[in-house]
Amino acid sequence: MGRSITWGLCVELRDIEIFLTLAEELHFGRTAERLRVSQARVSQAISKQERRIGAALFDRTSRRVSLTPVGRRLREDLQQAYDLLQEGLARAEAAGLGARQTLRLGVFGHAGYELRPLVDAFRARYPGSDVQFSEVTGGDPFAALRTGDADAHVLWLPVAEPDLTVGPTVLNSGRVLAVSADHPLADRGSASLEDLADNHVVDLGPGAPEYWVASMVPIRTPLGRRIPRGPIARTFHEILALVAAGHCVHPLGEIAARYNSPPGIVFVPIRDAPALQFALIWRSTADSPTIHALAQTAADLGPISLNQAHVDTADGQLPDGAISDRHTSPN
Repeated sequence: MGRSITWGLCVELRDIEIFLTLAEELHFGRTAERLRVSQARVSQAISKQERRIGAALFDRTSRRVSLTPVGRRLREDLQQAYDLLQEGLARAEAAGLGARQTLRLGVFGHAGYELRPLVDAFRARYPGSDVQFSEVTGGDPFAALRTGDADAHVLWLPVAEPDLTVGPTVLNSGRVLAVSADHPLADRGSASLEDLADNHVVDLGPGAPEYWVASMVPIRTPLGRRIPRGPIARTFHEILALVAAGHCVHPLGEIAARYNSPPGIVFVPIRDAPALQFALIWRSTADSPTIHALAQTAADLGPISLNQAHVDTADGQLPDGAISDRHTSPN
């Protein structure tokens, strides 16, 4: 017991977290993914710990990873202390947020409705804190973050901007194709990415990075046919107006179909499009305890899937304060 305490005081908290997570997962890849570090970082941390202790903590073979007797003892010694430390930090963080901390969160369209379980869990965990929604436009998705008009955005991935931090995934969504009611695709049960080459899609303009736009609207179909772009639209409602007029079609997240039924527009599922992942994004130089509190809440809750009737956490239960009614409007 004494040896474990001495070891714990001599290493970084992150190394202890890596050891405890690997002791639970017994898989280097899953541990790295869960902690959002490289697999090499996990291996280095464990090797450093084993050198310091002078004994192996894990038995490794090509097929499995298991704790050694020394590793099992160390896990028992450290887990309770680590849990108490995390609880203490969480209480201090909650107290430090104060009663006036409102996080300004940018979302697309009606995504705030689907994020209600996250917002309620955040409010329950950090009493007095709140989330205020604003709308993000596809034509300039990062502008409000960079000007400080928003604290964080929920954006589809990937986001690869050097000044922005990508946090946990908060929402998973399928895709639909918005077409005019008299378009040939409107009568079909579904569309494919190949159909896009036979139509124009919206050009979101120069304010949206090409790699980010292409993750929603590919440049080419799976068979290599180019997808023509134009006319230009920068907001959701501008896109719908162009689609209704028959000037183009456009892929959207399935939230668009769930909460909108504009006259003259039909939303057709895109059967071969990969699912969209939406994550919390914030300006790296604008880190704050409130942002990290929301990010930690999102990580604990796990991604919300639109095809779920409710949101499951790791233990199969909704967190305190979360709701299962997916169609209640957020405050």
